[in-house]
Amino acid sequence: MTNKTNIKLFDNRKVRSVWDAETEKWYISIVDVIEVLTESPNPRKYWSVLKTRLRKEGSELATNCSQLKMQSADGKFYKTDVADVEQLFRLIQSIPSPKAEPFKLWLSQLARERLEEIDDPEQGIERLMEYYHRKGYSEGWINQRLKSIEVRKELTDEWNRRGVKKGQEFAVLTDIITQGWSGMTTKQYKQFKGLKTESLRDNMTNLELVLNMLAEATTTEISKEKQPETLDQSHEIAWQGGEVAGNTRKEIEAKTGKKIVSPLNAKALKANQTKQIER
Repeated sequence: MTNKTNIKLFDNRKVRSVWDAETEKWYISIVDVIEVLTESPNPRKYWSVLKTRLRKEGSELATNCSQLKMQSADGKFYKTDVADVEQLFRLIQSIPSPKAEPFKLWLSQLARERLEEIDDPEQGIERLMEYYHRKGYSEGWINQRLKSIEVRKELTDEWNRRGVKKGQEFAVLTDIITQGWSGMTTKQYKQFKGLKTESLRDNMTNLELVLNMLAEATTTEISKEKQPETLDQSHEIAWQGGEVAGNTRKEIEAKTGKKIVSPLNAKALKANQTKQIER
């Protein structure tokens, strides 16, 4: 699976969801759906009882549902029973709830929106902008972040052409680039900003984003020219790309006397923006 995890909201309730790019399907936490529909104080127990009943009735739904690791309320990731939209439609028929019909409409809209984004990526960008606006990010930061997504896509496309595997190999190369320009691994950088599961890029300042884009764009261009044939060669190119941006960072710091790699995260950045507006 090529997964993209999201938190969707139905009636202001969180529903953990994962988009699988290979099958082009949403996989949604069954326990979250049950909690929304039944408002049960123990949705896991409810699902356990329902699953047993469905098995006795010979339903394939209880045996065919998949499991994916999803983040729980304690911040840790646990294997969670998930179902695609089609399976959830069948499951909802077994759960008496006045919210059943509104939830079915919500599921239909969820599936339709994602397919529309595939056919027309501009719609996905617009929704992403709306998300960042709701989170309180500035217009300038949002434009920078969208540009960084474009630069990242060009880099991952280049890695795909060079036979780099998604997942662990992408992560290793990203780590090399990050360390090359910032002086920290991705994990160290996130710890420096006080992050756990949050996106590092969503918590960068404008200048951090710019340098990260420079590192990734440079890596892409070097890779296109050198056309690496092995992962080790891609490692070396990733370091070169990161180093170019790292040298730029050092020059800026020497001129300004300020450190660019900042412990500020999104929450602190927005608090600073609010203070500036009040002044």
